[in-house]
Amino acid sequence: MNMSRTRGERLVVIGGDAAGMSAASQARRLKGPDELEIVAFERGHFTSYSACGIPYWVGGDVTDRDRLIARTPEEHRARDIDLRLRTEVTDIDLDGQRVRARDVDSGAESWTSYDKLVIATGARPIRPDMPGMDAPGVHGVQTLDDGQALLDTLARTRGRRAVVVGAGYIGVEMAEALINRGYEVTVVNRGSEPMSTLDPDMGRLVHKAMEGLGITMVNDAEVTGIATGDDGRVRAVATQDRDFPADVVVLGIGVRPETALAKAAGLPLGTHGGLLTDRSMRVRGHENVWAGGDCVEVLDLVSGQERHIALGTHANKHGQVIGTNVGGGYATFPGVVGTAVSKVCDLEIARTGLREKDAHRVGLRFEAVTIESTSRAGYYPDASPMTVKMLAELRTGRLLGVQIVGREGAGKRVDIAAVALTAGMTAEQMTTLDLGYAPPFSPVWDPVLVAARKAAAKVRGSL
Repeated sequence: MNMSRTRGERLVVIGGDAAGMSAASQARRLKGPDELEIVAFERGHFTSYSACGIPYWVGGDVTDRDRLIARTPEEHRARDIDLRLRTEVTDIDLDGQRVRARDVDSGAESWTSYDKLVIATGARPIRPDMPGMDAPGVHGVQTLDDGQALLDTLARTRGRRAVVVGAGYIGVEMAEALINRGYEVTVVNRGSEPMSTLDPDMGRLVHKAMEGLGITMVNDAEVTGIATGDDGRVRAVATQDRDFPADVVVLGIGVRPETALAKAAGLPLGTHGGLLTDRSMRVRGHENVWAGGDCVEVLDLVSGQERHIALGTHANKHGQVIGTNVGGGYATFPGVVGTAVSKVCDLEIARTGLREKDAHRVGLRFEAVTIESTSRAGYYPDASPMTVKMLAELRTGRLLGVQIVGREGAGKRVDIAAVALTAGMTAEQMTTLDLGYAPPFSPVWDPVLVAARKAAAKVRGSL
């Protein structure tokens, strides 16, 4: 059935997490309900939550699921946002400016017209097409519903053997969470080292830390399927060489943009499968359609190419930009430098910019340096080792990327490099940065500046 129109313009939002509800909330700040009616569809049970916090909830560091929720459905509705949970949009009719939605529980369907549309469908965990991937006990972890399903499985599973497939951010974080839950954990990774977002030499440091935590790390292993028992439940993860017994399996292979709906509607997608937008987050070639969050591709300011990065920081910024533009203002999202930080136990892992293979892929010639330093002045108590790797472009010395692995105080140092990358600074220019210094916080020469000095010298030596 067609819903009647009772107000001015109508904004329809598909997806009720970071990007979608940030866009809806910002648009509401700028336009009241008499000017703009807002209808938001969310197929799950929750809105505006921190997906990044799910591993820490599963691991017990966050004891209450609701602490991950920034704004409840009731809070959104109190601001005159017509939020419809457990409702999945199944079709977008661009010519008719309407969407068809299905009630997940009842199956009832209806069409809703729009003047402006926001697509914030997020990403979905990669689930390879191989035997057993849909067996009970195999979990992807992307939404709060996914996290709850995993916890429910852990609560009723008698065995204590867990296999994590993949060793990216989610894989590594979930491995630690399962160790904290008392499981015997094996991580099966197709790469040469965990954390493929780092160069292998830096990933090797993460490997050692994982083993120190009691995690069995299996690299260069290709999963061929999930073996199941007579009851249909998972019993092992099969690789080309051997099987790894498992009572529960967590997929940490990564995510892909959830853009099947957009693709079916004929909207433009990039090489990574994400929606393509302009700087205002408007879908290219479509005046009244915007997109943001994990379902889009964004400009990499270092390489100049489009890439897909699934991070809540970007999604919230996208939503703010979209909501401002929908609400009659003007805002843009210029791009990213690819900054991310994580941890294994007390080992902090951070990166920004390009890895060596990224720079090679886009045809950049560079120098790479790696230095060892400490988080504080060497004589100060509890100073811990830190490894910093830096890439600088040949001839120009332009900073291309930084990776940092170390203990307390290491991870957030990547923000120095992220600002330098955004500003287009050279390694030489970085050496003059006036950073804060006191023995409890840093050596006289901060580790990032030590790397910059070495990179600048290597670039000069190559001229």
